[in-house]
Formats: sequence, structure tokens, C-alpha cells
Amino acid sequence: MDYFPIFVKLKDQECLVVGGGEIAVRKIECLTRAGAKITVIAKEISPSVAEMAVSHSLTLYQKAFLPENLHGFRLVVSATNDDETNRLVASTADQQKILVNVVDNPALCSFIFPAIVDRSPLIIAVSSSGSAPVLARLLRAKIETLIPPSYGRLAQLAAKFRHSVQQQLTTIQQRRIFWEHVFQSNIAELVFAGKDEQAEQLLQQTLNTTENTAPVGEVYLIGAGPGAADLLTFRALRLLQQADVVVYDRLVSPDILDLARRDSEKIYVGKQRDKHTLPQESINTLLADLAKAGKRVARLKGGDPFIFGRGGEEIETLMQQGIHFQVVPGITAASGCATYAGIPLTHRDHAQSCTFVTGHLKDDSIHLNWIQLAMPNQTIVIYMGLVGLEKICQSLIAHGSDENLPIALVQQGTTHNQRVIIGTLSTLPAQVAQLDIKPPTLIIIGTVVTLHERLRWFDG
Repeated sequence: MDYFPIFVKLKDQECLVVGGGEIAVRKIECLTRAGAKITVIAKEISPSVAEMAVSHSLTLYQKAFLPENLHGFRLVVSATNDDETNRLVASTADQQKILVNVVDNPALCSFIFPAIVDRSPLIIAVSSSGSAPVLARLLRAKIETLIPPSYGRLAQLAAKFRHSVQQQLTTIQQRRIFWEHVFQSNIAELVFAGKDEQAEQLLQQTLNTTENTAPVGEVYLIGAGPGAADLLTFRALRLLQQADVVVYDRLVSPDILDLARRDSEKIYVGKQRDKHTLPQESINTLLADLAKAGKRVARLKGGDPFIFGRGGEEIETLMQQGIHFQVVPGITAASGCATYAGIPLTHRDHAQSCTFVTGHLKDDSIHLNWIQLAMPNQTIVIYMGLVGLEKICQSLIAHGSDENLPIALVQQGTTHNQRVIIGTLSTLPAQVAQLDIKPPTLIIIGTVVTLHERLRWFDG
């Protein structure tokens, strides 16, 4: 993050603009909308700036900028075509700890102007940190189409009731839940329809019937998918963003965690081979205890929670203790990784069935129905099979599989770190041993693997 986004109160604050041309006009317009008191210093004053001096009560000085001119200003904008002047303004402002923007020169800026969507009092700012301002403006245009002006009236309605809600609901969590309900209810729809008076009446009724009691906790068992954040479902994203606590596994990517509320508590309970942060029974108890404390808990699990995710065990504990929960399916690793590797799990000419198994070693062995897995015309997908890869290949060959049967190992599928290693049952273990493979990985076995080169579309 090159620039920290912050909103500065400029109403009735003294601000300086150095430059009097058309570039300066755009910055003056922005500052006047924020209620700033603006002084302009420039050798030449354009007609546009002269007109604004009358309409916006600007103070004009037609002269060259001098360092002593900066005294007493909250921030300064240098909007001249003279590089020497711009550098003098920037260095002087830096010495005096005054916020400075030099137009089209991010290196000299301590703050930059974002592209703004104004739905006052709701303000949305988009910035590219000065690297691509045209892109920021294009994104702003997209946001403009998604957020109609009525959102500003909705924010005004909330401001009107803010004090009343604070008086009636004593905790931050109660107030947050109340406003989440309001903004997703018919109250918001009435505002969007222009029926502000009816919306206000309904909001008052809702507040009158809302009890000042401890919130009821619940758990959202969410499948986080194989890694890519944009593969989350809409429901998963909505619940993740309203959760007070996020309990997450090792396979949940940082990009997905970034989608959670900034103020939510994050608890890591990931498991690795021979290294468990918390045993499963303790995780089950943790979820229940958090919910009983009134928390809304997002339990994030890589892939789908009901496919080798032990999600069933977790909700059994919740059911036994009478705790409300929701289960949100996720794209399982088999589907996500195979798709991104260009390997169909089923295909008319190759596989009429697909079997998911876990290759987790127990007592240095893997207990699977090898006779069934060695049958032809099917696809085998093995989760957690990296450590036992050699034993898996040997066992399949020993039970009748062709040693030349194609096999793929997909590393960190669906992400930009994805790698696909192709081999056969007899060659892949040696190939993998020579590589620095980083989990999570998935193994796909069957003649469908031969389609990878022809159907690959994602190269990580």
C-alpha cells in the first residue's frame, strides 16, 4: 500500500493552490466542494480562475511562489508547468510538515487526489497510487453505475437516527447487527424508491421493537474453495463480511482472508502433517463457545467443508448444543484444480466415473480399496497425497493399473502459483522428488490427464 486512504476535513480550512491555469481549475473545484478556503498564487491567472475567484471567494495573488508563502496552510497543491516551482513547493511543504500534491508527479506528493464518487455524505474514493489515474477514473465510472444517488439519502437517514440507536442499543455489536438489517431491508428499498418519509417511519418502528439484549451467536461453515478469492460464492462473501470472528484453516488463502471485516478477530486453526494448531475436538468446542458468547463466526475451510473437510463433525457439535448454523458449499479442490489444469474429471472417451479419495498416510501406509481404484475408464482424484505419492503409484501398479497410466500433480491450483506436473505411475514420483513442490497439492489419475496439453487455458 503506497498511500494510506484517509478522508480529511477541509471545511473552512486554509488551502493553497500554486498555479492559475486549467490544471489548477480542476483542483480548485475539488477543494471548494469540500468547503476549503482557497488561496491561489500564480504568475498568470487564467480567466477561469478569475471567474472562480468571484463565485467561490478565492484569494488571488498574481506573483511568483516563495517559501514563506506556505505559512498557515493545511495543505498545498502545486499545479504549474514549471518543474522548478513544483519542486520548491514540494520541498518547502515537506520541511514544514504540510500535505502537498504536485499534479502528475507522484514522487513529489505526500497525498494524491483520488477519483471520487460523491453520494454525500457517502463518499467513495478510488486510487491507483498515482500510477494509472485513467484506470482509476474508469473504475469510478463503473462504480457510478452501481451506486445510485439514493445511497446518499440512505446515509442521511442513518445519520438522523445514529444518536437514537446509540442510546437504545448499548454495544457496538448490537448496533452493527441493527444497521446491517436496516440496510438490507425494505427500509433501504423505500429510500431507493423515493419514499423517504415511509422509510423513516419504518426505521423508527424497527428501532422501537428492537430489544437491548445480548445478540444470539451463530456459525457459518463456509467452503473457501481451492484458493482463488473470486471463486467464493455470493453467500460466502456476504456472511464472511458480517462475521465477528473468522476461524480459518491452513488452506485458506490470504486473498480470501482480506475479504473479511477489518475489525473481525482472526483465529488460525490450521493443520499440517504431524503439526496441528488445535486438535479437531478443540476446534469443535471453540466454534460452540464463540457462538454461545454471542459472536457470529465464519468457519472458513479450504475447498468444500463436506469433502474431506470434517465439516460434518463440526456441525454435529453445534447441533448437540443447540447453536444455529449455516453451511455454504465451496468449490472443492478436485473440481477447481482439475478445471484450471484443463483436465476434465469425466469425458465420454476416457472416464465414465470419478472417485475422490484421501491419500493421507497412517502408520506409514495408505488403506484404500486398491482393486476398485485400479479399474479402467475412471478418474481418481487423491487429496493429501503428496507425501504418499510413491506408495500410491506402487499400489495401483501392483493391483493391475498400467504403469504408463497418466497422472498429474497440481500444486496450488486456481492461484497464480499453480503448477501442473504430468507423468505416469512409474515416472511421476521421481519427477516430483526433483522439484520444490509447495502444498496444497492434488493428484489426478486417469487417461483424462492426456487432455491437459490440448485443453490447458490457465498458466498461473
